[in-house]
Amino acid sequence: MRLSSLADYAVVMMTAAARHDGAVSAASLAGETGVPLATAQKLSGRLAAAGLLVSARGQNGGFRLARPQAAINLAEIIEAVEGPIAMTACVDDGRHDCALEGNCRVQPHWSVVNGVVRGALAGISLATLASQLPFVPSEVEGREAGEAFAAHASTSARKAEVYPERLPSQAVEGLGTNGVLVERAV
Repeated sequence: MRLSSLADYAVVMMTAAARHDGAVSAASLAGETGVPLATAQKLSGRLAAAGLLVSARGQNGGFRLARPQAAINLAEIIEAVEGPIAMTACVDDGRHDCALEGNCRVQPHWSVVNGVVRGALAGISLATLASQLPFVPSEVEGREAGEAFAAHASTSARKAEVYPERLPSQAVEGLGTNGVLVERAV
């Protein structure tokens, strides 16, 4: 799994914008980051449309963050360019175009996997990315990502659902905060 160049450039541009106190032009961001000007302009528009940047016209115009750095996360930036984070087509609501859909026993698990990935990305703030120190996951950030995932898992997990491929004496108790299925004897 790899981010597109546009998503990567969007993250780079947002971290550069976060280092400015006021508005900064797309041309300045392009020069500062090495992102081609046309791409910087296109991404600035997408990021503004997603509510992550605010644009201002005039002599002191340009783009500035729409919210504080700590209130913007990596998942939001990626989704502004890529659309919703979806590991497979069956995770997208309303999509039913998978040839394996009727027989797939993995499909019920993809939404959990997707939640873990999105939760990890949402656990990294723009403030962390914009800092001059290298990113080292802290216990607090990990706990916040785990709590976000636990909230997702608690609303989407089907507790005590018996899977036909399991032994009859096994059932799913639920999901731990790390996303691992917790089984119990029936």
